[in-house]
Amino acid sequence: MHKAKMWLGIVAVMLLGFGARAEKQAPGFELPDVQGKTYKLADNLGKIVVLEWTNYDCPFVKKFYTAGAMQELQREAVARGVVWLSICSSAPGKQGHFERDEWLRRMQSAKVAVPVLLDPDGKVGRAYGAKTTPHMFVIDAEGRLVYQGGIDDQPSARAQSLEGARNYVREALQALWDGQPVPLAEAKPYGCSVKY
Repeated sequence: MHKAKMWLGIVAVMLLGFGARAEKQAPGFELPDVQGKTYKLADNLGKIVVLEWTNYDCPFVKKFYTAGAMQELQREAVARGVVWLSICSSAPGKQGHFERDEWLRRMQSAKVAVPVLLDPDGKVGRAYGAKTTPHMFVIDAEGRLVYQGGIDDQPSARAQSLEGARNYVREALQALWDGQPVPLAEAKPYGCSVKY
């Protein structure tokens, strides 16, 4: 009986620990997009926010954009009131860092459906612990970080891996839309390293 109570106590502590991690407040930030418009996370309180760390020259990012899978998810989320912000933390001179005209050309070519924010000094990326592109973060309407990690369960740059993948971001969004707990708070991110 004593052992059973001890195990129940351990499980309760573990569950509380996971809940605390999932309920962490998302770090605030203020960043310009490629055209110079400023975006503040605080302006979106009351809305679900998705942050997507990106680098258009990364093969893992290319997989999603070439297939149109990222844009499809962006459009679906935005249509349901989600604020989706792509963030590029590539430093000047590093892969993925572009001048304004090149950003606009690439965004138009890829038919990107959301703003791309620029974080060339990497402060926001480091505040979130963004490690890879893509690295995804879902923030609920109360400003709590409810999911962080890879976009799905297929850590591959091959387009074929999209078929049958478990998309953690879509799953987290659906749970929030349904008023349910997000089933997975954290997954290992995969992709190219963020070029700080």
